[in-house]
Amino acid sequence: MPTPARHADLHGFAPDSCPVALLLVDVVNGFDFDGGERMLAHARPAAERIAGLRQRARAAGVPVVYVNDNVGRWRDDFPAVVRHHLRTEAPGRDVAERLRPAPDDYAVLKAKHSAFFQTALDALLAHLGTRTLVLAGFATDVCVLATALGATMRDLHVVVPSDASAAADPADHDAALAYLRRVADAATPPAADVDFEALGQWADGRGQTADE
Repeated sequence: MPTPARHADLHGFAPDSCPVALLLVDVVNGFDFDGGERMLAHARPAAERIAGLRQRARAAGVPVVYVNDNVGRWRDDFPAVVRHHLRTEAPGRDVAERLRPAPDDYAVLKAKHSAFFQTALDALLAHLGTRTLVLAGFATDVCVLATALGATMRDLHVVVPSDASAAADPADHDAALAYLRRVADAATPPAADVDFEALGQWADGRGQTADE
């Protein structure tokens, strides 16, 4: 006798259901690390485009998921991480302030480069019904790249807007995007060309085809 599905809404704590999610990787960032100020020059313009993506995602009913490095030796929760990066002396405080999460956004702490490695992200995306993942954040050639490859391994369609992430060296940024197009079949349009409603319709059709 089949066992009925239980806790389909993640015990009530993942109320959204959408075939598309916007994943923001290490965007709450004070850039207070070696080489951070060099990356910051490229991150500031990317942050404005990430903010626009986030606004359009929310307007389209697309869940926004933040995944950030833990900075407190595993003693901090996500709000404490945000407070850490909003310190007055943090070089990139303006970026952290611009991109800080809203109360309705989702938040996951990570320990390594990939947002999927030993985190709750898999479970969250499964309960949201995500099939297409739009990825933005820092750095393109490190955590964004590792996360995008992890998403591809899970058969998610990946979109990495070409101007909504940054690396310390623009050549490394471009090389990471080229690698994702070649290996992960990722789409890398400009952020302004990301149409969340169209992506949702495409993902819905893809899911129906897979289920038939």
